[in-house]
Amino acid sequence: MSYPIYFDSGSVETGIVRVNTGVDSGIPGCKAAGRPRAADMEARMRNLLETAACLFLEKGYSKVSLEMIAREAHVAVRTIYVKFGGKAGLFNAVLAAGRSRYLNIGDMGTDMRPVEQILSDFGLRYLQLVSMPKIVGLHRMVIAEAHTNPELAITYNQAGPGQTKELLSRFFARADIKIDFRDDIPADALAVHFLNCIKGDFLNRLLFGQDEEPTDADLRHGVALGLNLFFNGTAR
Repeated sequence: MSYPIYFDSGSVETGIVRVNTGVDSGIPGCKAAGRPRAADMEARMRNLLETAACLFLEKGYSKVSLEMIAREAHVAVRTIYVKFGGKAGLFNAVLAAGRSRYLNIGDMGTDMRPVEQILSDFGLRYLQLVSMPKIVGLHRMVIAEAHTNPELAITYNQAGPGQTKELLSRFFARADIKIDFRDDIPADALAVHFLNCIKGDFLNRLLFGQDEEPTDADLRHGVALGLNLFFNGTAR
């Protein structure tokens, strides 16, 4: 699942973005035109992703057009096509930004800490991500529109759950890791079972409005319980 840079912000500034090129025009309060600095371009892209995320959540994926996003983010529609290839690519970027932010725990391919510690850290970050209200909202939107908009479901899976499963599958396939687990369980099955154990019933309860956003203590307890279930069923 993300899921973004934008999740730290409850609202999006929709005022005019003033770009500081770093070149003094000699007129107080004004800057001469020129090539935008890297920081300015990054800020524009971040604002674009934040704006798109808020519009998707507010109106639903199918009811949001690129023109609407471009207008709110103060960018050209052509910019979105050049950078992302279209609406599906932009949605993918929104999800990837969040996933990168919250599941960025270093290179699991080279992490030499004990496997229990690696999976505990990953599990906590994963639960923190999937239990966030805006992630829950995105998940609900995808479920509601998946039947009529298969492109949305495919993009969501590829950018979210699919990438998480692939990351964990590569981890469990490491020679020094797989020796800790039963030979009859493939790496991809270990990845799926781990996620199911960690996620438990958290996401379902949130999706159907049975629970409020869990506390940090709730998440840590859920991770500890999930790890215990996972290792009891898979350890060599």
